[in-house]
Amino acid sequence: MGSADKLKELEDELARTQKNKATEYHIGILKSKIAHLKKQIAAPKKSGVASGGFDVKKSGDSTVVFIGLPSTGKSTLLNALTGTKSKTASYAFTTLTCIPGILDYQGAKIQLLDLPGIIAGAKEGTGRGKEVLAVARNADLVLLLLDVFDPFYRPKLIGELEGMGIRLDKSPPNIFIQPLLRGGLNINYTVKPTYLDERMITGILHEHGVHNANITVRQDATVDEFIDVLMGTRKYIPSITVLNKTDLVKSEFLKKIDFDYCPISAEKNAGIEELKAQIYKKLRLIRIYTKRRNEDADSVPMMMRSGSTIADACERLHRDLKSMFKYSQVWGPSAKFPGQKAGLEHKLKDGDVVCIYKR
Repeated sequence: MGSADKLKELEDELARTQKNKATEYHIGILKSKIAHLKKQIAAPKKSGVASGGFDVKKSGDSTVVFIGLPSTGKSTLLNALTGTKSKTASYAFTTLTCIPGILDYQGAKIQLLDLPGIIAGAKEGTGRGKEVLAVARNADLVLLLLDVFDPFYRPKLIGELEGMGIRLDKSPPNIFIQPLLRGGLNINYTVKPTYLDERMITGILHEHGVHNANITVRQDATVDEFIDVLMGTRKYIPSITVLNKTDLVKSEFLKKIDFDYCPISAEKNAGIEELKAQIYKKLRLIRIYTKRRNEDADSVPMMMRSGSTIADACERLHRDLKSMFKYSQVWGPSAKFPGQKAGLEHKLKDGDVVCIYKR
């Protein structure tokens, strides 16, 4: 029996198993076996075959990917946001490769990737789905693009991403697993567990060949969350749901949609400015201006993530600057007064001006 057959057998058994208190442990072990087998199947294999346009080098300050069904308007949206002339048509599968474009907004250069439409079974490779979803794993933001006439396909898109280890709009579980050479399993909780007791943790770890480790659980975690941490391959990415062609329906229809979305008409360029603002906000970018001593600040900002420090700025500017750092001066929202002296731990805010002095 091959790996794919074993996986199907386990998934079928999981689907048949009734969920109740008596089967919790069995279900947890099944999920662990499935995750372990999926990781083995998904392991990259060396091949000389060309990727057909899917190897796109990340550029700009952040990367955003478009995920949606064929013919939802991804290429038209790319054109509207960036001016890139991606091929568009009224039939499915117009885009067969990954088309990049750059959105210039608030001083940021944001890379947008128009990917081929994905269909059900993408995570298993249907319609080059694995290649599409693999690109999404390296993105900083996912745009779920829906056609207004099929808005409730959203859970299926999320399911395909989940199947490739992409968790949308979630934070990494507050669980730590430190493998050891000896000493057995040392399990510590800072909160009382509801689902994840010591027997469950021990069973899951043994399925993955882990017999010695320190485990600290700092939240009331689920079995799935624990497996995510154990696998170490999950990606946690924010998302925006975009509903295209909203100009073609009445407002009463839109009121029936029970999830947050950004309404647009890519073809008529409606809602595009609002979408740009949402993209920028979701990426949590801030503008930092650098200056030399006794000179004006640079007019072009250095884009960084909200919460970044002087140390992060040093690393962006030059790989050796942090080790040569003496002190910095800061002007702007994060400074208590103009020209405040600051150390490496100082947190920067949007619009700050920084001058860094070396030893």
